[in-house]
Amino acid sequence: EPREVTVFPSQARAMPGIRLTYSCLGLKQQSPPQLHQHPDMGQLKLLLFFQLSKTYGPMYTFHLGSRPCVVLSGYQVLKEALIDKAEEFSGRGDFPAVQMWSKGNGIVYGTGERWRQLRRFAIGTLKNFGMGKRSMEQRIKEEAQFLVAEFRKTQGQPFDPTFFLSCAGSNIICSLVFGERFEYTDEAFLTLLDLINSNWKLMSSTWGQLLFVFPNIMRWVPGPHQRIYANYLKLATFVGRRLEMNRQTLDPNSPRDFIDCFLIKIQQEKGNPSSHFNEDTMAKTTVNLFFAGTETVSSTLRYGLRILLRHPEVEEKLHEEIDRVIGDNRAPCMDDRSQMPYTDAVIHEMQRYANVVPMGVPHTVTRDIEFRGYSLPKGLNVIPLLCTSQSDPTQFRNPNAFDPTHFLDEAGRFRKQEAFLAFSAGKRVCLGEGLANMELFLFLTTILQNFRLKALTDPAAIDLTPESTGLGSIPRPYQFCLLPQ
Repeated sequence: EPREVTVFPSQARAMPGIRLTYSCLGLKQQSPPQLHQHPDMGQLKLLLFFQLSKTYGPMYTFHLGSRPCVVLSGYQVLKEALIDKAEEFSGRGDFPAVQMWSKGNGIVYGTGERWRQLRRFAIGTLKNFGMGKRSMEQRIKEEAQFLVAEFRKTQGQPFDPTFFLSCAGSNIICSLVFGERFEYTDEAFLTLLDLINSNWKLMSSTWGQLLFVFPNIMRWVPGPHQRIYANYLKLATFVGRRLEMNRQTLDPNSPRDFIDCFLIKIQQEKGNPSSHFNEDTMAKTTVNLFFAGTETVSSTLRYGLRILLRHPEVEEKLHEEIDRVIGDNRAPCMDDRSQMPYTDAVIHEMQRYANVVPMGVPHTVTRDIEFRGYSLPKGLNVIPLLCTSQSDPTQFRNPNAFDPTHFLDEAGRFRKQEAFLAFSAGKRVCLGEGLANMELFLFLTTILQNFRLKALTDPAAIDLTPESTGLGSIPRPYQFCLLPQ
């Protein structure tokens, strides 16, 4: 029998009267996330979701302000929804922090036929420019060497890797979208990265979470969350300048990058009044690609290096495998991965443990359906707790610990885990999954081939809990030293 409960998060006391209500049903055990002793609202919300699933089961209704959302928790129910009923759960749900700017346009936050056409076009175009192919591997290898060169300039002194990792990750998507990379000192490029990093943090902060829950109130409340919309406008301005540069030099017979291909597509469909290809869609899709292609990979690498500082025994095993398979006379390549099961397992475990996008992006139900005995109406918001699949105790024997053996069999061979949902699943699975996996492997192995990590404190004292949790799990700022091999 559904029950109504009112919850007052401790973080909400700064705004009297705010409350979250939910109605729940069912019963199942879940493993709670590890939270810092002073969690923000995003972490509290995540903990609340875990506790509700522990008490009421893997599927329950949670009211975000006045908006009812169905929360899906645990591998089995996420599989049944996102994979077995992929089409029915493929709609894009409310995400006010972005949709105030995107208005439902673009490849990430679009829905319906427009989204289908944009996704099909983007996948085909990016593949034509090398995504998932040997040419893109070479491009990532080159960027990895630029990254190593920047790291060498630190001369073994303490530094924060955030800036360098963001530059490297963003340059890969730049090469696809703009057809070129940027120097790490390019002012326009640095401004772009600052805007992306700022919004990633803001949307994952307490203010960003309040905007997610109470958009109609928070859009009128002063606070740092107001910068999210302003930052998106600045990102769109940057992209707009690049679009104009491409338009003035466009050769329809020889497209140079994603933007050229989109401009050509717009011209091809100029006479179609119902076309989804226009300049507004192009600008918002380009910003989507930049945002997703920059922060997720760089945050995973930043989290991953911090994990290795906390677990030097894991780093040592990685060095042993790199020395044995690759050596120091050539750069790592993707063919090496099949011979490096431990490295492959560590990278997957970094993604599982860090849970960089813990709650995914909200979905909606695309038509009235029956699911697990309940009637779900078309348009109902769905929150897929991806992190609960990756910490499901029925799938991972030690879910709250960093343990690479989660992805190794008894013979030490790499093994896939169906519950690994770092890139989501189904129709909305991240279209850059293959590219991200290539970046993570080549960047990490190239760094460790050239350097050893040195912590500035006792490894056992390193805190691996996130700084904040919302759209993303933000790793805590840190410094460390890189000692040349």
